[in-house]
Amino acid sequence: MPQPVSLLLDCDTGIDDALALAYLCSQPHVELVAVSSTPGNVDAEQVARNNLALLELCGRPDVPVAIGARAPLEIPLVTTPETHGPQGIGYAELPEPQGRVYAGDAVELWIEAARARPGELTALLTAPLTNFALALRAEPRLPELLRGVVIMGGSYYYQGNTTPTAEWNTHVDPHAAAEVFAAFSGLPEEKLPVVCALESTERIEMRPEHVEDLAREAGCAVPELVLPGQPEGLRSTASNPLVRHLSDMLRFYFEFHRAYDQGYIAHVHDYFAAAVAAGTVRYGTRTATVHVETAAPRLLGTTVADYRGLWGEAPNARIVSENHPGEAFDELIRSLGALARRIHG
Repeated sequence: MPQPVSLLLDCDTGIDDALALAYLCSQPHVELVAVSSTPGNVDAEQVARNNLALLELCGRPDVPVAIGARAPLEIPLVTTPETHGPQGIGYAELPEPQGRVYAGDAVELWIEAARARPGELTALLTAPLTNFALALRAEPRLPELLRGVVIMGGSYYYQGNTTPTAEWNTHVDPHAAAEVFAAFSGLPEEKLPVVCALESTERIEMRPEHVEDLAREAGCAVPELVLPGQPEGLRSTASNPLVRHLSDMLRFYFEFHRAYDQGYIAHVHDYFAAAVAAGTVRYGTRTATVHVETAAPRLLGTTVADYRGLWGEAPNARIVSENHPGEAFDELIRSLGALARRIHG
């Protein structure tokens, strides 16, 4: 059993964020201290509704869900209905949540939690880094107060997925990303954020057989077949509600990736970052100094890593350089299937 982990999760839910959140709910050693909702894949209010509904679906209505920023620091918000659907969750139609969004501001909630429990909490950031940048402005000691930080974002000497050189989360708010990495410059290596960038997360390719395996693990009586030859938009009839909703999300994501000539697959970036934060997957890292481009229009959001110290600047990140997709999917299916069976079986 992994060591207990207490997480502050910031997400922009999003299909792969939804899978990550459900996975974290399946882990008995993971304490979800709070979930903050950042604008990105959809606006912040829709992100919060998605988070509330998912937490209730996964048996965790006790976790506070908060909203902070409503827009990036300096540029207009751009969302991705073509990637994640108009509500951020593909074809899924989640039940209307019974709970309400936390009355206070997400940034204040994070800072209060970190101050109250110094050295205990890990920040998991699977969204644009807007809220985290605002938290660092309000509490510059946050890197020392947190136990650790895991970021899904960037691409290093690797093709971007939003522009030729930029990854989505960083491109949505490059100014926030630049502030975040600057805040960690010169800290001890163990305090530097672990960065799960596209070169590692695009190796986590979910396929139709993974959905079928998940349904089987959850105890569904009928095979859950999400196949490329089926009509687009076909809805799941799985007996397990969690499997059914995740299947409807993932079908949309499979169709999106196919439309962009990547095959009938889904890059579930945020699940991998969640598993890194939870301590349930193996990975290796390389220490680097990260620069985020905020000025050149065509390179906005581009991330560059200096692995060799050529800039003469202190490192500010540990970038994942090695992971094990087969093991990661075995872990996801086992754990998420068990949750679905326990809650809805």
